[in-house]
Amino acid sequence: MSGNSLVLPIVLWGRNAPTHCISSLLVMDDLATIITGCHDGQICIWDMTPELEINPRALLFGHTASVTCLSKASAGSDKQYLVSASESGEMCLWDVNDGRCIEFTKLACAHTGIQFYQFNIGTQREGRLLCHGHYPEILVVDATSLEVLYSLVSKISPDWISSMSIIRSHRTQEDTVVAVSVTGILKVWIITADVSRMQDLDPVFEEESKPIYCQGCQSISFCTFTQLSLLVVCSKYWRVFDAGDFSLLCSVPSENNQSWVGGEFIAADKVIIWTEDGCSYIYKLPASCLPASEHFRSNVGKKTEGSIPPLVYSIADRADKQLLICPPVTRFFFGRREPFHKLLIQGDSAGRLTVWKLQVSVSISLQEAFDKLMPSPAGIIDQLSVLPGSNEPIKVTASVYIPSQGRLVCGREDGSIVLVPATQTAIVQLLQGEHMLRRGWPPHRTLRGHRHKVTCLLYPHQVSPRYDQRSLVSGGVDFSVIIWDIFTGEMKHIFCIHGGEITQLIVPPENCSVSFLNTPHTLSHELHQCLMSVMVCCLYVCVSGALDRCVMGITAVEILNACDEVVPAAMDSLNHPAVNLKQAMTRRSLAALKNMAQHKLQTLATNLLAADNADKGNLPKYSHNSLVVQAMKTNVTDPDMHVLFFDVEAVIIQLLTEEAQRPNPTLVSPETLQKAPGGADKGGSFLANKIFKQVKETIKENIKEHLLDEDEDEEEEQRRREEKSKSLSLLEYNLTMDTAKLFMSCLHAWGLNGELDEVCLTRLGMLRPHTPVSFGLISRGGHMSLMLPTFKDSLLRQLAEGCAEGRKLSVSEIVGKGTYGVSRAVTTQHLLSVISLANTLMGMTNATFIGEHMKKAPARPPRPGTPETPRKTTPQASSPALQAQIKQGWSQLAAMHCVMLPDLLGLDKFRPPLLEMLARRWQDRCLEVFNLLIFK
Repeated sequence: MSGNSLVLPIVLWGRNAPTHCISSLLVMDDLATIITGCHDGQICIWDMTPELEINPRALLFGHTASVTCLSKASAGSDKQYLVSASESGEMCLWDVNDGRCIEFTKLACAHTGIQFYQFNIGTQREGRLLCHGHYPEILVVDATSLEVLYSLVSKISPDWISSMSIIRSHRTQEDTVVAVSVTGILKVWIITADVSRMQDLDPVFEEESKPIYCQGCQSISFCTFTQLSLLVVCSKYWRVFDAGDFSLLCSVPSENNQSWVGGEFIAADKVIIWTEDGCSYIYKLPASCLPASEHFRSNVGKKTEGSIPPLVYSIADRADKQLLICPPVTRFFFGRREPFHKLLIQGDSAGRLTVWKLQVSVSISLQEAFDKLMPSPAGIIDQLSVLPGSNEPIKVTASVYIPSQGRLVCGREDGSIVLVPATQTAIVQLLQGEHMLRRGWPPHRTLRGHRHKVTCLLYPHQVSPRYDQRSLVSGGVDFSVIIWDIFTGEMKHIFCIHGGEITQLIVPPENCSVSFLNTPHTLSHELHQCLMSVMVCCLYVCVSGALDRCVMGITAVEILNACDEVVPAAMDSLNHPAVNLKQAMTRRSLAALKNMAQHKLQTLATNLLAADNADKGNLPKYSHNSLVVQAMKTNVTDPDMHVLFFDVEAVIIQLLTEEAQRPNPTLVSPETLQKAPGGADKGGSFLANKIFKQVKETIKENIKEHLLDEDEDEEEEQRRREEKSKSLSLLEYNLTMDTAKLFMSCLHAWGLNGELDEVCLTRLGMLRPHTPVSFGLISRGGHMSLMLPTFKDSLLRQLAEGCAEGRKLSVSEIVGKGTYGVSRAVTTQHLLSVISLANTLMGMTNATFIGEHMKKAPARPPRPGTPETPRKTTPQASSPALQAQIKQGWSQLAAMHCVMLPDLLGLDKFRPPLLEMLARRWQDRCLEVFNLLIFK
């Protein structure tokens, strides 16, 4: 996909929720959004209502390592920003509302904690991020650009910082940063207005350094209720200090071999402390720790371990709960704006969130949220994977998409491999239509050869053209690698030479063959050979899986040289006719002679058909793919989920290309070639192809007369293979129109205008979605936000609340029941895409999605119990009246989406002509690229 193109993702999650082993946790200030980071690098956004109803909304992709810490990056409620950091030093700034990545960077150090700090410069507020981690200072980072501005450095005993807290002063302009190093040294830095404005890398040294003997510090927190106490939690004890001179006020050891991992003040006289196994305890502080008490500081200098504060309440005893693969993450939050709830939130390795408010608790996991959905979230080939007597489809464990053929290849848990047209299988999963009643639809092929789960797939020709475009390579847990002919479905060869599961298939550099990891072997699938051991002039050759012979010395060298001669890359040398005519006749190769003849004929046709303009009608293919299907998984143990990436620019250009290549009878005669340059190009291309086809057959027959009988047998065998391939191939279809049909059907705002919906269904051939469509958003650096299939629940809940309040719903809220209402960025992209594509289709001939290929039912009866739907005849869109109706339908579709935009984006002064202008500019860009492809 082009980095400058408008690419819109649509994701098919399947019934299994992604693995989300929670490693960090954050609640935004309004207590309406929970953010969780996981060990696999993804970030999940959860919506939470005041009644503590939790719903997962989106999954953010961008980090390549475990997320170590999360922090808010803005103080306002209108624009909520989030910053995340990973073990590999990555930092990302996200928009919480739509999941956009606003900024990203990568440092040489990894952060383990980040805190947001805001200060005023005159009337302007600026934000800073104070970061600490595996380095001996605190980095101060700009919250907008993620640029390191300066650092807080230790002069005395510098070491890694375990934890940090910011003490805000409301009386002076000086704020205090308090941190504890891994060796138990407490550090204090004073941040003044002058320091806050620093824009260079000059260090700021600490004001105070004091040993407090708190090795293994887990967290420190400042009491916001009194502003006079500091809580320090270590693994074996927790302590309360006076925030003025850091005198020790109270110390409590752990019991029963528990390890404390964090704590927080929940009131002036109460703290909550939680353990590594997920248990939490609330303690009431003694009077000596309370500034309002007359006994405050009465125990300073005395042994404080003797007075244990009374335990008030214990929460979340995990003794009887499921075994977790890593410790849960627990955090305490309280609302600084309404609602002022005090919440204890815990996330675990099963992707489960548990929230406590006083004695009320709720709990939900990603899988439970998926299980509640009706209908269940669709997988990419669920309609072909549900076995009789089972409700669960066979899991897809490996996938590869072949853009040149529009095919998706899916390896499954049972060892089978399914080849299916990508657009048609997505249409079945997402859109309504008579195809839903067809058993075994869409047309597909199943390859069976592996005895157990397929772990990896590779289509080598997609990586390098030197490989045969018919070959597909698969690996499995049964230690085998199989080479398939994807056109015939035939198993060409199987290699069982490995001592373990095949984990990866790769294409090596030139002069090598297909290789794969886990066992160090190299395969040559063109020759069906396994080069098991290549030593000094020694070669073992395996043919059909058995050792054929062992050769040494000069014989081995000759065999390797012969292999080099027959690789497809060597055929490129046939473009040099002076050399290759002799080689072709010497080898008696019909393929070489045909290739040379085609080269000569093409040169002749070019010279005959008006010199420099001869090739313009033969439009080259656009290099970008309008649709790319990418298999993804958050964890290696997960089944594949599939993301459909639609490149809007590529769709428009391919539609224009097909329209330009549409046959036109008026351009066949030589007289019409002189009318216009464009007409000459198209007519010349049509005439050239016709002449070329006729002459090619004549040359073919002449060449065959001079070849031996075995060459005729070779040609006959090739012809039989092609016929067999054709008979077993998948049903032919128009990939470009199917892609546009799927795309427009998912993006249209169904339900907003009933009359227009009927036009879209009956006249334009669009299909209504039968399940909520999970869209995505690609932002800077390829970072991506994917809406979870549960995101609609949040939108519908907002609609229900609006109706309950008795207020009139806006257009955006009504459309929110369809495909819109996710965010402004997503809505704008969708509207621009719909308008641009509708305008493009409006200018085409017979631009309707009612195609023959989707109407061809397979020769199988419908499923038992399903009614037989009457066949609809495909309307012939040849009459001018019907053509005008189709164009009018696309015009109405574009106009409606233009009118929708102002209310959808909440912009009163935004007018439809502005959106139309933006769409036209985008179309003009596509046309420029299209013209460059034709006339370059």
